[in-house]
Amino acid sequence: MALGLLGRKVGMTQIFLEDGSVVPVTVLEAGPCPVLQLRTTDRDGYEAVQLGFADRDRERTSRSGRGQVAQLDSRRSKRRKDAGIEPLARANCEPQRFVREIRGPAGELKVGDSVTVKGFEGVVAVDITGTIKGRGTAGLMKKWNFKGQRATHGVKKVHRHSGGTSANTFPARVFKGKKMGGRWGAERGTIRNLKVVRIDEEKNLLLVRGAVPGPIGGFVMVRPTNLVRGAVQVKKKK
Repeated sequence: MALGLLGRKVGMTQIFLEDGSVVPVTVLEAGPCPVLQLRTTDRDGYEAVQLGFADRDRERTSRSGRGQVAQLDSRRSKRRKDAGIEPLARANCEPQRFVREIRGPAGELKVGDSVTVKGFEGVVAVDITGTIKGRGTAGLMKKWNFKGQRATHGVKKVHRHSGGTSANTFPARVFKGKKMGGRWGAERGTIRNLKVVRIDEEKNLLLVRGAVPGPIGGFVMVRPTNLVRGAVQVKKKK
């Protein structure tokens, strides 16, 4: 089973199951993702796999981006080589547009290997992380679904305002975290426990039930979920 995968949101559609029921699904272009680096506990203090997705034009990539996937000659590399320091392995692939690290043991993966959607065979549900759509500056009614003030006697030109936001003389301030208007969206969000409906290995497609954060064409990170509905039990206090 794959530790995770990077991809792109293609869009939403619906498919029919064998029993005739209709399921709304989000189509994801998942992989193939080259393994760029491996983080180890001895060298980095944690275990992780660094993956890349979507090739990028070399001419439009910085030198550091090209050096991430291929060994480049420089004075520093020559000095390190003369000092007997062995350089890290490179994937020897094209520079990648979307690069993320997924925490966990690498297992049998090596730098230069390619992770595909085939590794999600047998996975029941996944967690998908992406950047939600940016909505700009929004008011209370649009952002938090407030009902606003009364549209009747005594209310004048403040029908979409919030009203009172703090207590009286004590504590005479607005508590932190109060729901107010402001910037909405353009933040990282995760939708957990989305059921995997279908996997297409030939076209590198992954179909999951429900909606996925982000616009069409947005990059996402897919990981097998550790949340199973019905398996989490809350202990009651005595």
